[in-house]
Amino acid sequence: MSIIKRALISVSDKQGILEFTQQLVAFGVEILSTGGTAKLLRDHHVPVIEVGDYTGFPEMLDGRVKTLHPKVHGGLLGRRDLQEHVAAMEAAGIPNIDMLVVNLYPFEATVAKAGCTLEEAIENIDIGGPAMVRSAAKNWKDVAVLTDAAQYADVLAEMKANQGALGQATKFSLSVAAFNRISNYDGAISDYLSSINADGTRNPFPSQVNGNFVKVQDLRYGENPHQQAAFYRDLVPAPGSLVTAEQLQGKELSYNNIGDADAAWECVKSFGSDTACVIVKHANPCGVALGENALEAYSKAFQTDPTSAFGGIIAFNKLVDGAAAEAISKQFVEVLIAPEFTAEALAVFKAKANVRMLKIALPPSGKSAWEQGHNLMDSKRVGSGLLLQTADNHQISLQDLKVVTQKQPSPEQMQDLLFAWRVAKYVKSNAIVFCGNGMTLGVGAGQMSRVDSTRIAVIKAQNAKLALQNSVVASDAFFPFRDGVDVLAEAGASCVIQPGGSMRDEEVIAAANEHGLAMVLTGIRHFRH
Repeated sequence: MSIIKRALISVSDKQGILEFTQQLVAFGVEILSTGGTAKLLRDHHVPVIEVGDYTGFPEMLDGRVKTLHPKVHGGLLGRRDLQEHVAAMEAAGIPNIDMLVVNLYPFEATVAKAGCTLEEAIENIDIGGPAMVRSAAKNWKDVAVLTDAAQYADVLAEMKANQGALGQATKFSLSVAAFNRISNYDGAISDYLSSINADGTRNPFPSQVNGNFVKVQDLRYGENPHQQAAFYRDLVPAPGSLVTAEQLQGKELSYNNIGDADAAWECVKSFGSDTACVIVKHANPCGVALGENALEAYSKAFQTDPTSAFGGIIAFNKLVDGAAAEAISKQFVEVLIAPEFTAEALAVFKAKANVRMLKIALPPSGKSAWEQGHNLMDSKRVGSGLLLQTADNHQISLQDLKVVTQKQPSPEQMQDLLFAWRVAKYVKSNAIVFCGNGMTLGVGAGQMSRVDSTRIAVIKAQNAKLALQNSVVASDAFFPFRDGVDVLAEAGASCVIQPGGSMRDEEVIAAANEHGLAMVLTGIRHFRH
């Protein structure tokens, strides 16, 4: 433990700093400060020494140079356990600085604003702040460095419990957090500057990408028991994403649980105001349905493939009540996700302690992360490399659809086609999805040929004893040959929605006309590998 006697405070975000400094003064800590922070403290009658007065060197260059001084960095870097350091500091008249409180110029917030110019971005690159933070964090055994207002309360509590002193464990933890903050800050600067084109426009794919992720938890194992794993989140997660979930009960989430839960949640929240249920197994939706309430949506989704639903992930975009919970509890479920559960629903699953129940708030106003301003990218690791792409956020409406056959879909069939198209987006390619009356009837996923996916979807429907007569079908990409259309027509489908764009589109459309099918083109595909 070491007592804090002198602190240097210089913050851009002044939230909580007055109260924190007042508490430090109550512990007898001498306060050094700069510019606006010093003025705030003086205005509230907190005793403070301006850094310019402390160093004998006034601020200059519009404040760009104020803390870059030996008396500051010497006070932060000098080791108390090395006699030569102590002697050198005494000879130079440099006192120790025991605490540094700094948060940096708001670079990330600045460049996130629409219309931010390069000049504005450059002016919000902090120089003195990161330099001091690095000095203090390097000398963590002697100096406590705070870089976030969220740290203030715990630090004060420890000082109060130890007569103004902080322990080594706390100072080391603060040091790690400080280096992480500097890393994230420098990464943001690098990402931004690397994205600037010669004409001043921004490239969505910078010449260098710096990933910043925070560990959520270590996992028992990875995809298989012989693999090690951990779960990380974005530094600033998007509201309504899986990483914001509150686990209400159940065992620890596994690697595969997390992957499947994300697939289920991303799919179910895409249905907006409609009450939807999505059941996922091995990253693929095996049952999706709409209903008047959670019970109806679940009952319809479960009918699609009861076998695959065993041990699946079930997600809702609306409140789960006691009636829905009673129905769900009759099957083996790994993870249950919803934005809200009633007390009755929670009571039903209290007896099933191993069921992992996740509560996730929907995005504000139903907006996607992209619409909220989170410039999210899809990523995939390949050997010593990284593939990045913008998220597949394309939304399609009735006005976007083009009917290319003699037969026209009815308004009801159009709604089912849009439903099927939305589901197909979340099914692994090659994806074929039979639907009707707001529910999936058969799903074919992840096959090397589209016709095989079609056959599998038909088999799934037959096994579930679901009739495909007058059903609609969605294909995530074009039909390269007419064979897939032949199979779905023989199964009883009446309409099909697909992107189009094949060299054999005319042949495929002719096959649809031959079978009396309605065919609608979207002009957009949804590969999902």
